[in-house]
Amino acid sequence: MSSTATKSEAVPAAVIRSSALPSPASLRGAAQAAAALGEPLVVMTTLSGCPYCDLVRNSYLLPLRREGKVQAVQIDIRDRSSNLQGFMGENTTPAEQARLWKARFAPTVLFLGPKGQELAERLVGVAVPDFYGDYLDARLMEARKRLKSAHTA
Repeated sequence: MSSTATKSEAVPAAVIRSSALPSPASLRGAAQAAAALGEPLVVMTTLSGCPYCDLVRNSYLLPLRREGKVQAVQIDIRDRSSNLQGFMGENTTPAEQARLWKARFAPTVLFLGPKGQELAERLVGVAVPDFYGDYLDARLMEARKRLKSAHTA
C-alpha cells in the first residue's frame, strides 16, 4: 500500500461499515427492542472525524455490542438530512434529536429506557480514557437496575 492511499482504499468497504454502530430509523423501536431484552438503549452522539468518538465506538461500544452485552446505536449530531422517528412517533433528524437532548459534545453516551427516559447519568466526552470502561460499566449497571425496577413496579 502506498503512503498516499486513502483509508477507503486501504481497508475494504465491508470492514469500514462493520466499524460503525447502526444508526436507528426509530428511537422508539430501538429502545423497545432493547427493553424487551432487559437492556437500556445506549445512544452515542457522534461526529465524523471525531477521534474520541472512534475511541468510544471501537474500544468500548462495538465490542460490547458484538458480544451481545449492549444494545447500542449512534446518531450524528450534524446530520440534518436523515429521517429519524423519535420516542413519541414524531419525525425528526439526528441533529434535532441531539439538540433536544442538549447533547452538544461528541461523544455523548446516553442510557435510555423504552419511553426515552434517561436511566443513568450520561457520559460526555472522554475525560480520562484509562477509566472510561469503568465509567461505562457503572452507568450500564445503573441503567439496567433502573430499567428492571421500572419494569417490576
